[in-house]
Amino acid sequence: MLGGVNGESSPVPGLAMLRSYRRAWLPRDLVAGLVLTALLVPQGMAYAELAGLPAITGLYTSILCLLAYAVFGPSRILVLGPDSSLGPMIAATVLPLVAADGDPQRAVVLASALALMTGAIMMVAGLGGLGFVADLISKPTMIGYMNGLALTIFVGQLPKLCGFSVDAKGFGGEVAGFVQGVLAGEVVPAALAVGLGGLILIGVLPRVLPRIPGVLVVVVLSMLAAALFGLDERGVVLVGTLPQGFPPPTLPLIGLSDVLPLLAGAAGIALVSLTDTISTASSFAAREGRTIDGNREMVGIGAANLAAGFFQGFPVSTSGSRTAVAVQVGARTQVTGLVGAAAITLILLLAPGLLRTLPQPTLAAVVIAASVSLADVPGTVRLFRVRRTEFALSVAAFLGVVLLGVLPGIAVAVALSIGNVFRRAWWPYQTVLGRVPGLPGFHDVRSYPEAELLPGCVLVRFDAPLFFANARTFREQLERRSRSDPAPRWIVVAAEPITDVDTTAADMLHDLDVALNGRGVHLVFAEMKDPVRRKIDRYELTGTLDPAHFFPTLDAAVDAFRRETGARWTAPQPG
Repeated sequence: MLGGVNGESSPVPGLAMLRSYRRAWLPRDLVAGLVLTALLVPQGMAYAELAGLPAITGLYTSILCLLAYAVFGPSRILVLGPDSSLGPMIAATVLPLVAADGDPQRAVVLASALALMTGAIMMVAGLGGLGFVADLISKPTMIGYMNGLALTIFVGQLPKLCGFSVDAKGFGGEVAGFVQGVLAGEVVPAALAVGLGGLILIGVLPRVLPRIPGVLVVVVLSMLAAALFGLDERGVVLVGTLPQGFPPPTLPLIGLSDVLPLLAGAAGIALVSLTDTISTASSFAAREGRTIDGNREMVGIGAANLAAGFFQGFPVSTSGSRTAVAVQVGARTQVTGLVGAAAITLILLLAPGLLRTLPQPTLAAVVIAASVSLADVPGTVRLFRVRRTEFALSVAAFLGVVLLGVLPGIAVAVALSIGNVFRRAWWPYQTVLGRVPGLPGFHDVRSYPEAELLPGCVLVRFDAPLFFANARTFREQLERRSRSDPAPRWIVVAAEPITDVDTTAADMLHDLDVALNGRGVHLVFAEMKDPVRRKIDRYELTGTLDPAHFFPTLDAAVDAFRRETGARWTAPQPG
């Protein structure tokens, strides 16, 4: 597990980590924490606005989630915080519930309630051992979902990058609104210059100066430009002075009618957050030769969301980019996150006006850069090259986000992932096996057309458990084999891939065996797993299926057939 130092098994990994903390680690953790602060502040503010919330809530959220995960999170280096992939999901959940006048305070209350629900879902699921739910979204559908999310975020931030706003719903409405704004001359040249300049620097600086956070440089330069050139007088909107101090713990009160929409959003956010966290944690754990515990990660992220929800925050997730920065600058433990939380708190208490000259187009550039990093074009191209069916799933997930919206998009992604699993089990790969001279065992005749066959005996393989959805497919294949000319005497099923047989399939096997016996064909099984064989006995199928026709190996079944019939292997006939 990717756990705290000497505290992998502790229910509170952070406390265990602090008890075993080494003084030699402190300088690196301090430096990493301060570097992270430079990223967390502008990104937290930008992602808060992406979620349709006041920028200050992004800082509240960053502080509380860092503190909570440092105590309850199992990873010693993962960095949590506001996330670009969750922002649109939060906005899609909260904004439709906000009053017609767009009351920002009500939006904060709803977002806090959403964080509490997300945290509760993840805590309960983690304690209940449900970490496997991260597997509900396959990688191809996740790639498509993230590509759609990237395009949606990119388009949504373009007006802000250009210095104006668009009041529209849906991807099509935002595209149309942006085009209309450009044609109507609403673009603010100074805002566009600041935004594009920041976007270019964020993209170029990591390649030129990889050890210096590009976001920090862009924030500092844009603030200097705002002060030197009076950008606010040129139509550029600035962040302004942030509220001083720290919010008291608050229980967000919501109406009964808000509960179900928020719960639906929380479930989707929890799923995406967990999937992203498992992926990120696994990637960094592999570098250290460690594994992760999905259930404990759920508890850690759940605690972070609960903490944020009680202090006017919103749902959070793991950040792969910020974690990578922390590792690059030498972070050793979650003390890095504690330093970052303390630094942000000091900014709010002692210097709330520090970021007052930060241009809004710069925040848009930060969000757009993050959206570009979400997209996985090489992964999409690879899917197209190696497996077209999974490429189609990825495209369908992409279109689900773009055409239906972010929350329906995650439902589409989950449904496609589950549907793809069901499709493979419904229509599994099935083939005939033969003997290849010089090659041990029995092999697929599609891969080895020269494979020898045994007259009167057909060896078939069905690569899936037998259950209600594919029982008919299995029966049709075997009945088709039984009607070949000349008809076989035995049909031997290589049953090793058949990991289960449900009651529907059991009834099918009974009827199939009766039908085959009526034509003088015996149904034979080889290499059936013991748990499956016990189910066959429990279903009382051996009253129909001959117990002597169950063999431990294919070789044993073939030898028995040859002893009974004297058949010899023959090469396939040409044509």
